[in-house]
Amino acid sequence: MNRTTLSLIAGVAALAAVTGFAALDTPDAAGAGTAGAAARLPVERTTLVCPSPSSSDIADTAYTSFTPVTRGTGSGGTARLTSADAQTDSGTADATNDDQGKGGKDKGKGKDAGKKAAEPALQPKDPGTPVTGDTSGADAPALIGTAEGRFAPGWTVQQTTEVAAGAGRGLLGVACTPPDTEFWFPGASTAASRSDYVHLTNPDDSAAVVDIELYGKDGAVKSTAGDGITVAPHSSEPVLLSTLGDAPQDDLTVHVSVRSGRVGAAVQALDQKTGGDWLAAATDPAGSLVLPGIPKDATSVRLIAFTPADADTDLKLRLASPTGLITPAGHETVHLKGGMTTAVDLGPLTRGEAGSLVLTPASGSVPVVAALRVTEGKGDKQETAFIPASAPIGTRATSADNSAKGSTLSLTAPTAAAQVKVTASAGSGGGTAVSKTYTIKAGTTQDIAPPQPAGLKGTYALTVERLSGGPVYGARTLTATEEGVPGITVQTLPDDRGTVSVPRTDQDVSVLQKP
Repeated sequence: MNRTTLSLIAGVAALAAVTGFAALDTPDAAGAGTAGAAARLPVERTTLVCPSPSSSDIADTAYTSFTPVTRGTGSGGTARLTSADAQTDSGTADATNDDQGKGGKDKGKGKDAGKKAAEPALQPKDPGTPVTGDTSGADAPALIGTAEGRFAPGWTVQQTTEVAAGAGRGLLGVACTPPDTEFWFPGASTAASRSDYVHLTNPDDSAAVVDIELYGKDGAVKSTAGDGITVAPHSSEPVLLSTLGDAPQDDLTVHVSVRSGRVGAAVQALDQKTGGDWLAAATDPAGSLVLPGIPKDATSVRLIAFTPADADTDLKLRLASPTGLITPAGHETVHLKGGMTTAVDLGPLTRGEAGSLVLTPASGSVPVVAALRVTEGKGDKQETAFIPASAPIGTRATSADNSAKGSTLSLTAPTAAAQVKVTASAGSGGGTAVSKTYTIKAGTTQDIAPPQPAGLKGTYALTVERLSGGPVYGARTLTATEEGVPGITVQTLPDDRGTVSVPRTDQDVSVLQKP
């Protein structure tokens, strides 16, 4: 193997270590990719960011950090979540350890700021066992975390907040996300009853510059207020969406693009009447989409969809029910105008059964993003959750912060039957992991009462692995009731990207050299 080949392999390995994900497909003699030539290895480093949880003084927030056990990782490594507000001399962020007190109290302010690194807010000891922490009040900071070595592959952090009263009251949950350079959020709003903030968190040592664009029912919202927003290093910036446009709009699609650097992004949607939740980014624009895990008790389901293309398109709507794909009466198709946000009320779509919404092109395919706003309860006892279109599980996905009651796992196989293994981890306070295998029939959604660890103490994580068959999409729903008001939050389960594709050491990639 010549020097160029070795350098390329070393470069890909280094990229995997820094970004947590990289892929290299080498061409064969005919110029086609050789998919079988690359090996998949565990990632060596993962970065996650968690937004500031709430502006309410009566908010109670729990964090759960978990890494599934992954073969081939070795014995070294660490994972730590720290406050985005506190800075050390080396430029990394730190916060008070939740095991010793409430996290996030040391914000790095005052003359002694940055002189001594505080303990991390969360620092697990072993993969396979969750670790938890909590904080209260309105001044809890955003968190930035890094996992390395055996803690990096599939690292998952769940942030769950309970707010008993006020705007956005209810259960607000979000899976902390890796930083990126582009995000789509269909389902946001600047209506009079809503206060929606897009939270931008920069985990890096240099500033990030971000643009925020809004698209309503008539197209792009004309404003320059969202252009060139600077997010300082190791900091988080909440941006109130109503400040980016003149007239209130019930349904918006938010597009976040990063000119320089990278950020984590999530929209916090707070409603004065129907509670609130986090709206996570939808999967990248695509011709066909799956929105998994609609709660069976939903009293109202609203679809918000947008195409960034110039052309109009028609989408077929089908519900993946427990018995197969069905077409909702009166909602066979939806018409999208290019560059405009479309919203459709689908009513009590699931009617007491498990369900997922499947969108496919009725004619020519154009890229689309979509999300669902789901409401449970009636009158003054309503709560809202959001379900963005999700990427499939692929190999493996994990949801953390499950308890003995109030957790539902939804899995759907829209095109072909699939077999999955679901593993319930050991509890954060004790217990033994347990696994169970399920078969998901083609075109169906199954709500699964997840297996629970033997001798469970504390919370546990659920890891879903696709064993065979077609693509699988998943979501986890958490529920709680506070003074008769149902609390609900839904997190989708895209693949955890815990492995990286790299060339085999015996593979000749000299064909990539320039003459």
